[in-house]
Formats: sequence, structure tokens, C-alpha cells
Amino acid sequence: MLILQLAIILAAAKVAGSLSVRLGQPSVLGKLLIGIVLGPSVFGLVKETETLAELSQIGAILLMFIAGLETDIERFKQTGKAATFVGLGGMIMPMVFGYLAGVPLNLTTLQSWFLGLLLSATSVSISVQALKELNQLKSRAGAAILGAAVIDDVAVILALAFLMSLAGEDVHFTAIILKKIAFFAAAILAGWKAVPWFLRKFSSLQVTETVISSALIICLVYAYFAEYAGVAAIIGAYMAGLAISTTNFKHEVFEKVETISYSIFVPVFFASIGVSAQFSGIAQNLGLIVLLSVIAILTKFIGAAAGAKLAGFNRKSSLGIGSAMVSRGEVALILSAIGIESKLLSQDMFACIVVVILVTTVVTPPMMKWFFREAASGE
Repeated sequence: MLILQLAIILAAAKVAGSLSVRLGQPSVLGKLLIGIVLGPSVFGLVKETETLAELSQIGAILLMFIAGLETDIERFKQTGKAATFVGLGGMIMPMVFGYLAGVPLNLTTLQSWFLGLLLSATSVSISVQALKELNQLKSRAGAAILGAAVIDDVAVILALAFLMSLAGEDVHFTAIILKKIAFFAAAILAGWKAVPWFLRKFSSLQVTETVISSALIICLVYAYFAEYAGVAAIIGAYMAGLAISTTNFKHEVFEKVETISYSIFVPVFFASIGVSAQFSGIAQNLGLIVLLSVIAILTKFIGAAAGAKLAGFNRKSSLGIGSAMVSRGEVALILSAIGIESKLLSQDMFACIVVVILVTTVVTPPMMKWFFREAASGE
């Protein structure tokens, strides 16, 4: 069954992506929407399974790994201020408005803050593909977006740990901070010393495709330890790409990883987001979903754009950066699952949040296309 599902996903994703481009939108939008059509919500040709979810996660990891490989390290260093402003601006505003939205919904103080935290999460896996298609991934704006994603991820996880400690969960806030510091320190040190050494040694083995194999090993190890430290696996994969981008193996790794990724794993990742969408029983909560979707989109967009403007970007580029931060993706889904387990989210609210996450993910590519096109026309 999995073999047939993969064949259906790959064929449909490529056709839908091509159609989306013909209609003037990024191909990723078509791939997201075709997932909804293929999934249980419409035709039911593809079902959400654990194996499909694992393949999807590999797709997200490889997508961010490629983004790391394509990142200009020098430009990345220069955007530290912008990344901080964008990341924090795009976190504080959704968190405050999410909390304020929770009050009239009769949520407790902790539940309201958790709702705000959910809305402040960001996942740029979708944005990375749109940035590539818009030729913005290597730009100053692209570097700021990727840097902001790292800052946002760490800040949200720390805020979650603090909130869980207030909720009475057995959470050691200091230990969580130390684990994250240890991960980033180890990742940077390994990228400086261990990664180049490993690539040289492993690539000298007398077997085929050792360079690409060694790069994938590094990517997966980084992703695993990032997740172990409480940082998203996609952030670990991105850092692995950054580490390899400074070596002489960068171009060979990029070409071969891109071929592997876009032939199977990345299309599965995009389509599976739509496949996992559940629309049953949302009619009675449609008003709440619309309200939360508007809050989620506008607060992240305005907050991140304001951060970019404060960091020195012009108005049009700031709006492009703000649009790229809108998608909540798998990071918010993970937080939602934690909310259910800790009773900070009800089942009804969880169902609403999943739809809101999907909405933010679907609107991000066309928003980026519009605002980055405006930015380019203004240059």
C-alpha cells in the first residue's frame, strides 16, 4: 500500500506544483493543496500513516539541510541584529494577542498563555522552498529569515519550559537552558573541527558515493541531537548544512542531496501536510477558527515585519520577511500535542489549532510571492 501511495503522491505533487507555477504561484502551494485533495478530507487516496509521517520528517530535515548548504556564512553573520529583531518581534506580538484571545474564550491564565505560545511558533520549512523559487534564499532577507527561525525556535522552547514549570510539570528550567547551550556549542565546535575531518576521512573509503553518504550522516546526527536537546530537528539539519557549506565538499553535496530530496522526500513532506488535515467537526467552531487564523497571520506578519524595519530593512523587504515567518508548520503541531498531554488544550481547541496551522502554512507561499515581488519591483 505504501508503494502505491508514494507513486500517487509523487505524480500528483509534481503535476500540482507545475500547475501552481503556471497560475503564477510558488509550486509549494500546489503541493500543499494536492495533499488535502489526496487525503481523507476529500478523495481518501492517501492515508496518514506512521511510515508516511517519518518520510515526511526526513523531507523537512533535508529541505533545511539544503538551506544550510546554500546559506552565505558571511551574510548570515552580518544579519545577527536583523534575525534577533525579526525572531523576537514575530514571537512577542502573537503571544500577547494569543493570550488576549484566550481570555474571552474562558481559558485559564495558563491556557491563554499557552495559546499565545502556540501562535508565536514559526516553522520556515515551507518558506525555504518559496525563498528558493523566488531566488531570495541567498539574499540578506533570506539570511535574516533563517537566523530568525533559529532564534524563534529556541525562544519558544524556553518559554514552553517556563510555562510547563508554572503548570506543575516536572520541568527543570535551568537544565533545559543548559542542554540547549550545550547543543549549540557542540554543533558549532563540531562544524569547525569534526565535520571537515569526517568528510575527508569518510570520503576516502573505497566504495561508491562516500561524500554524499558522509554528508547525510552528519545531517541526521545533527538533527537527532538537536531534537534530543529540545531544539527542532530541522534546526539541527540547518546547522549541519551550514557546517558543510564552509568545506570544499559543499557543491558536490548540494547537487546530490538536492537530487535525492526533490525526487522523493520533499514532495512527500509538502503533500503529507495536506494529507494530515482533518476537517471533520469544524463547522461548529468555524468562527473561532477564522478569528484565530486572522490573529495568527496578522500578528506574526506585523511583528516580524516591524522587527525587520527596526533592523534597517526597507518597508517592502520588511513585509516580505514578515510574510515568510507566518507559517507555523510542524513546530506548532508538536506544541499542540504537548498541550493535549498536559491538559493546557482541550480536544476541541486542539482540532481548531490544527486547522489554523494548516491555514497559516497554505497562505505563506502566495503572501511571500506577492511581497517579495513588490520588494523586487521597488529596487
